[in-house]
Amino acid sequence: MRNTHTSDRSVRLGTGIGWRPEIAEAVERMPGVDWVEAVAENVCPGHLPESLLRLRERGVTVVPHGVSLGLGGADRPDAGRLAALAERAEALGSPLVTEHIAFVRAGGPLTASGPLEAGHLLPVPRTRDALDVLCANVRVAQDALPVPLAVENIAALFSWPDEEMTEGQFLYDLVDRTGVRLLIDVANLHTNHVNRGEDPAKALDELPVEAIAYVHVAGGFERDGVWHDSHAHPVPPQVLGILADLASRATPPGVLLERDENFPSPRELEGELNAIRETLAGARPEGTGRADATGSAAPAPLRAGGPPATAPTAPRPVTGDDQAGPSPAADGGPAGTSAADGGPAGASGAGGDAGTAAARQRLGLAQAALLSALVAGAPAPEGFDRARLRVQARALAGKRADVVAKVAPELPEILADAYRPAFLAYAQSHPMTGGYRRDALTFAERLLFGDEEGNGAGGAGRIEDARVRRRLDAWWRERSGPAPLSRRPAARFARAARRTLLRR
Repeated sequence: MRNTHTSDRSVRLGTGIGWRPEIAEAVERMPGVDWVEAVAENVCPGHLPESLLRLRERGVTVVPHGVSLGLGGADRPDAGRLAALAERAEALGSPLVTEHIAFVRAGGPLTASGPLEAGHLLPVPRTRDALDVLCANVRVAQDALPVPLAVENIAALFSWPDEEMTEGQFLYDLVDRTGVRLLIDVANLHTNHVNRGEDPAKALDELPVEAIAYVHVAGGFERDGVWHDSHAHPVPPQVLGILADLASRATPPGVLLERDENFPSPRELEGELNAIRETLAGARPEGTGRADATGSAAPAPLRAGGPPATAPTAPRPVTGDDQAGPSPAADGGPAGTSAADGGPAGASGAGGDAGTAAARQRLGLAQAALLSALVAGAPAPEGFDRARLRVQARALAGKRADVVAKVAPELPEILADAYRPAFLAYAQSHPMTGGYRRDALTFAERLLFGDEEGNGAGGAGRIEDARVRRRLDAWWRERSGPAPLSRRPAARFARAARRTLLRR
């Protein structure tokens, strides 16, 4: 049943910063921080970090930001992941939750191929199939969450061939059909300008700015004509310029500075927050939307499901759907009904669940082919820029190495300078299929025992240093099962026998 929770007024967030454990103390001391955003998957509801608890006690709003749901994937959102996101929203007392318009995994039953994990956010094609599936998945998420959902545009290194809509048109139709709010990342608009030749001003012209829940601002760097959205560098003037353009159209309810690594001094972070405030102060909305007490254009109230309480005022962009009629009903309601409005299928143009099932399969095959090229060494699908896919593949492997080093910090400590080259060699022939912790264990196992042919991790060679092998073996054994291997004699004997055979 559709979650009908509504908010009578918009959530005013103010200026915030991404909360990370590495800068938790600095964030607590920063003046003028109205709210923070925490990566949802890094927060345990039963053991909330003391820093977040102190911030909440001071009245600082905390918003959980999901990164692994994969709303743009071909499959329906995983019920367990949705339940975990809902649990974090309730534990943090959050007014909304956010996720990404992206896919993060592919393969499985829809494609008759093995499951693959990207380990990072990948762009969805801006096609009617992808939009139908995304709308269906957003509705599933809205039904499962106790608070409203906002979804974020992502940065991309490459474009899909044969796209049917611009980013602004795609986002407009998504909001129009689901009532979902938007998290607009202006740094990602800049990334897509450099990498895909897309005009940020045109995207802002087309998307419904009244549906914005809040805005992300972040830094990156350019190398060989490619912009990398690193979240590890200062915010460049171009990104602040896009923020100013957005703020001249409608005052965003909140703006947040993202920084994920290479953290500068607290003074530098405060300087970036001040630059954001100055940018917002220098921009005045020119539209004729509703005004709040300060005279700023106010966004539509948040809703957990259904259309926005106040419809977007911008003219609707023309898309291919205008010629073909409204899109088919998405799954989430009974067959023969429109999940968008509860009416008969004829009211929305076509087929109900059956239409979306076909779109899911077509999208699933396309995403599996692309992800196989990026992480499993398969040929690039027709129409893609092969050079850009190679850049993306290297970026995904590097991201895997970085995240595994965070979830299993003992590995780079044990392997020292050999960690990164060994992991990158392993990643070339071992796609991720079960998350980062499983990835860390598999990597260590390949270093210790080799693959079926006895080779090391992806050709990197098994570890020969006896002291390093002992430490790595002890680490792996204590984490490779529900109970430590040292307490399972049969398993210990089998592993010892295997090691003996491999050394002969």
